Amino acid sequence: MLEEIRPYLNEHITGTGNALIINTVLLAGIAIGSVVAYYLSKYMLKVVEYIVHKSPTTWDDDLINDRLMRAIAQLSPAMAVHWLIPGLFGETASSVDWLSAITSLYIVWAAVRIVTIFIDNLYQAFLHRPGLKGYAVKGIFQMFKLIVIGVGVIIGLSILIGKSPTVILTALGASAAVLMLVFQDTILGLVASVQLTANKMLSRGDWIESAANNLDGEVLEVTLTSVKVRNWDNSVSTIPPYSLIKGSFRNYQPMSLSGGRQVKRPIYIDVNSVRFCTPEELDELERLGWLEGLGIDKASKVVNMQLLRRYLDAWLEQNQVVNHSMTYMVRQLAPTPNGLPLELYFYISDTRFKNFETLAADIFDHVYAVIGTFGLRIFQTPAGSDFRRL
Repeated sequence: MLEEIRPYLNEHITGTGNALIINTVLLAGIAIGSVVAYYLSKYMLKVVEYIVHKSPTTWDDDLINDRLMRAIAQLSPAMAVHWLIPGLFGETASSVDWLSAITSLYIVWAAVRIVTIFIDNLYQAFLHRPGLKGYAVKGIFQMFKLIVIGVGVIIGLSILIGKSPTVILTALGASAAVLMLVFQDTILGLVASVQLTANKMLSRGDWIESAANNLDGEVLEVTLTSVKVRNWDNSVSTIPPYSLIKGSFRNYQPMSLSGGRQVKRPIYIDVNSVRFCTPEELDELERLGWLEGLGIDKASKVVNMQLLRRYLDAWLEQNQVVNHSMTYMVRQLAPTPNGLPLELYFYISDTRFKNFETLAADIFDHVYAVIGTFGLRIFQTPAGSDFRRL
């Protein structure tokens, strides 16, 4: 049917400049057809969007949104033009090659835009799922977008120069060394981002620490070329992903998920205060109930340091904030010039930063308070007031 329109116009439009008039009429018809195709596709896509919103699932709402629908609707006019040109112009289609080239370029651009929008929607769908949003997959999605854009650029260049895409790929292969030098950071970032994600080394929301990169805070974003970390002083550090791969960093997220955060802190005891307990001291400790379950024989000589260790070990065992499924103990370390270290080693069940610090402080407040009851003294370097008393 389209092939009959041009002969009909040639038959009825004669005279000087008839070819120009006919071409103008046909181009106007193509323009009208493209506008009709746009609004028709827009109406049909509205129906699709309505069905998507009414569906019980939420994945389709994230993947097929208004932005994607508009991009698809903008492709339909070019498709209409691409279909109408050969039918309306027939053998004289070479006279509007410029329009065919522009239309083809527009189709490539619109197709690339539709695919990149779909990739963005897929990434947003990941962020909306609690079980998936923690994964650092933004770099992978950016990689796919780069691939799509690269393919679109190659096809667009082939349309402009009238050559096959394989010719352009061959030329790019010959200049691969130069391209690798220019896009070195992007390539390294791509590899590092895939490694970080595939090996589950880093996710959004993780608490990481890297002395080499001066990082200590929460991961905000992991992209193809950068890792953003909000430090605890509320500053934001941005580093390339490969700097984490080639160096080392500490991720505290497994600690938070394990249900126990480690406390490993020594208390320095004055060695001169270590001695045998007197019967009176043992009677007082027994009256307080602190010897219960410690297996102490009051008839034998008992060292106050040993008594303190056993008491603290039993006290940690009864403390509800300590994770008893993990190792906990009170041990004596090698003597130092600053006194005899008595180390408390245990895990607190609440790994949240503020709660952890509060609970750890409560435990050591108790430890410092009971040391004197066992006849021991905490070692402390003399201060100015001590020298003035002397």
